[in-house]
Amino acid sequence: MNAFDQQKEIPGVKNIIAVGSGKGGVGKSTVSSNLATLLSLKGYKVGLLDADIYGPSVPSLFGCHQQDIELKDEKMIPLERYGVKLMSMGFLIEEDQPVIWRGPMLFKAIDQFLNDVHWGELDYLIVDLPPGTGDVALTLAQKTILSKAIVVTTPQSLSLAEVKKALMMFKKMDVPIAAIVQNMSGFTLPNGESLNLFPEGNFNELLENYDIKNFIKIPFEPSIGKTAEAGIPYIKSSKDSETFKAMESLGELIL
Repeated sequence: MNAFDQQKEIPGVKNIIAVGSGKGGVGKSTVSSNLATLLSLKGYKVGLLDADIYGPSVPSLFGCHQQDIELKDEKMIPLERYGVKLMSMGFLIEEDQPVIWRGPMLFKAIDQFLNDVHWGELDYLIVDLPPGTGDVALTLAQKTILSKAIVVTTPQSLSLAEVKKALMMFKKMDVPIAAIVQNMSGFTLPNGESLNLFPEGNFNELLENYDIKNFIKIPFEPSIGKTAEAGIPYIKSSKDSETFKAMESLGELIL
């Protein structure tokens, strides 16, 4: 039997958007959380699933560490912050408790987060994947139908090499690529001059070779880190920033 024959829709959820990356440390969770918050601000019903079982970031990014998750009809009720419904392994364990699981336990956890959570009616469920191309991404694609994928990277060639693996993974899973997001693409100095923080790889060649139509650049802004530490999505208080404009462009690509 084809593994993808197990795919089924989540009742009430119209679109599932996977946000992935070839490597860690590129700001994928920051992009996921701010995209979800932006869509909520625009009036859409949005959920955010933190599928990084080993290293969940959503509790920190939304300022809601270990919580008492309520059950209704034997299903978990997601937390809600800034209009976004949230579910994460970080709500279910102590903050410093490691998750030491083999593949089968990961499969079960992802299945439960998809099907044993009261997501309700959602226009968009954003899924923040763990780095790389491993078990969680494959399980997600086997369990449900992904509408689109977003791949997050940083400018340097090291990240570029890993992006190709993520793109090939989504291609093999037959998931359309909404965009590549180049995070921390540059820093604007007080005098208006733009400074590149990393040597930039040949993204134009990548876009052409993989037939990617949409390339979004998000600048480096120190205040993003500060709001993340405070547990407040940056997008909530930055409507005039370049990052807000970039996130709006990204949002339009999945609507």
